[in-house]
Amino acid sequence: QVQLVESGGGSVQAGGSLRLSCAGTGYTFKRYCMGWFRQAPGKEREGVAVISEGGGTTYYTDDVKGRFTIARDNAKNTLYLQMNSLKPEDTAMYYCAARPWCYVNHVPEQTEYDYWGQGTQVTVSS
Repeated sequence: QVQLVESGGGSVQAGGSLRLSCAGTGYTFKRYCMGWFRQAPGKEREGVAVISEGGGTTYYTDDVKGRFTIARDNAKNTLYLQMNSLKPEDTAMYYCAARPWCYVNHVPEQTEYDYWGQGTQVTVSS
């Protein structure tokens, strides 16, 4: 069955960096659109970034543009999120998600995605 496993979360100070990974198994990874989402305590889950099946097209929420980079390695069935210049407001549980196809022209919405990982915690201190 489809399984997504995130890793790479942790605690950093403001201005620091982290790289999240998401390993996908049980499906043809390269044929799926992939997204990153996050959920802070007391808030709804929100889309952060999305990447097309081949990796050539990406889209970011305004809050992370210029700081985060989504990427994928289809040979390794792995999705990444490089997070630089982290801010305390980036503190959240981060999730990866997959769907068979997508138009990469808007911030991903959780209702559009079929498969989810268990999440990895990112904590940014000031």
